[in-house]
Amino acid sequence: MMKIVIGDHNYSSWSLRPWLALKQTGIPFEEICLRLRESRTREEILKYSPSGKVPCLIDGTTVVWDSLAICEYVAEQSPTLWPSDRKARAEARAISCEMHSGFGALRSSMPMEIVSSRPYDARTAEVEADIARIVSIWESCRLRYAQDGPFLYGNFSIADAMFSPVVWRFLTYAVELPPASRAWIETMRLLPAMQEWRDAALAEMAR
Repeated sequence: MMKIVIGDHNYSSWSLRPWLALKQTGIPFEEICLRLRESRTREEILKYSPSGKVPCLIDGTTVVWDSLAICEYVAEQSPTLWPSDRKARAEARAISCEMHSGFGALRSSMPMEIVSSRPYDARTAEVEADIARIVSIWESCRLRYAQDGPFLYGNFSIADAMFSPVVWRFLTYAVELPPASRAWIETMRLLPAMQEWRDAALAEMAR
């Protein structure tokens, strides 16, 4: 059985992405959750991940230590994690990579803290630009693929998983959104796997 090593549910946005993708496939896996921001955190992570960071997937002797690489590895066993149409699949990969490497202002100013409520009005121009770009991606996807289902490309895909931490960010910081984006966020929020992740975050913070 595969194992996925993750960080705190409340904070670890990178962990959520491949965990959610894996969960949506129905492939059985073991979850190993390590607490972040503690004196022995890096030492504990290095027992599993050569990069010293989470997430990390372990499948027998194979170790994969990057969130998007883990998603791609899982998609080889569950091809429906990418859109079936070649052009949609290419675009889904492009926006997933953009999320993976970009939006630094949003990440630093609006970290994922699922159990918090922090309406945030004094956003920098850089953060507003990141929000606008993300919303434009979502609106474009929903405009073209709404007839195929409620996710970005109709059916759930890695693209949805890659943007899943932004769901919690926008809810935490009360970001106002146009209708199509609000509907997608609600679809994501109500996913049983997303609710499971949130419940785990609540349990962690209650300790």
